[in-house]
Amino acid sequence: MPKTLHEIDVSLGERSYPILIGEGLLDDCPALMARARGRQVAIVTNETVAPLFEPRLRRALAGAASALVTVALPDGEAHKDWPSLNRVFDALLANRFDRNCLIVALGGGVVGDMAGFAAATYQRGVDFVQVPTTLLAQVDSSVGGKTAINHPLGKNMIGAFHQPRLVLADVTTLRSLPQRELSAGLAEMLKHGAIADPAYLGELERDMAALLRCEPAPMAAAIARSCEIKAEVVAADEREADRRAILNFGHTFGHAIEAGMGYGAWLHGEAVGAGMIMAAELSRRLGMLDAAACGRLREAVASARLPVSAPRWPAERWLELMSVDKKAEQGTPKFVLLDGLGRAVVRKVPEAPLRETFEACAAGDA
Repeated sequence: MPKTLHEIDVSLGERSYPILIGEGLLDDCPALMARARGRQVAIVTNETVAPLFEPRLRRALAGAASALVTVALPDGEAHKDWPSLNRVFDALLANRFDRNCLIVALGGGVVGDMAGFAAATYQRGVDFVQVPTTLLAQVDSSVGGKTAINHPLGKNMIGAFHQPRLVLADVTTLRSLPQRELSAGLAEMLKHGAIADPAYLGELERDMAALLRCEPAPMAAAIARSCEIKAEVVAADEREADRRAILNFGHTFGHAIEAGMGYGAWLHGEAVGAGMIMAAELSRRLGMLDAAACGRLREAVASARLPVSAPRWPAERWLELMSVDKKAEQGTPKFVLLDGLGRAVVRKVPEAPLRETFEACAAGDA
């Protein structure tokens, strides 16, 4: 029997929407049926997720949609590009979908980003729903309306802000995840605790073994708290003019790792895990974070089975990769730092401690 365990509202005026977290929601969710009723619906998924969950979602939608098509894209960050995006447009146009159609993103962060960008741009904008099936997508990328594809010179550099009409997080889909994917999602949850809620960080540390086993009750509660934190930040700064940038803690370093290693070599959450340790170490070297807090975060990242050391590259390579980060100003990177656990700030930093951080974290002795 499907059941909703948590409901969170993302408060954005006329663009507000609910996040529903529960068990069995993929098979029976009145909120999704209401949004699909009488509309042309396109399920955008990937070749890995489609065999697992697309038939269940299709059965649920079949009685509501006036037309129903599925687009299964190649799997992986390496395919978050124009050719894959055009496959979505090709399907919409070939089936004569109109401006009242609904796009449903079924999959992880890559699928959500591409389906959302397709929705933002198809006929100048159509509705879409997020049905995230990875932990990272359920706690982070499905919430907040950021949509994008990658460019060879930078991650998520081509995109738009386009809020979903609904986020539907069925925790039973997480049982299908490989351990790496589960750990990648835990990275974003640890990030939320580090930047906004030290008590939540403590709960994650306490429950890490249960979360790694994907136990439904603690997992649903942790997903809900992460979504609450992100929803609060997004509601205060939808388009990242100021405060929302704190959600990029670990991401300036992490995006550089992803781009430098080649998209897909490291999972996004793995890169963020190592990136958070680098950002914490940089904060320590700037006198903002004490050694105990820095060490605590490192241990938390390690307990989630995430990388704790960065690639060993020359400082010039790091700086080159960071110069195309979205937070950079005229090629100069800005960093989300910790002024103590639970207090995140964004600022430019001197080059000397930055170079020291590259060396210390690559050596694994931060």
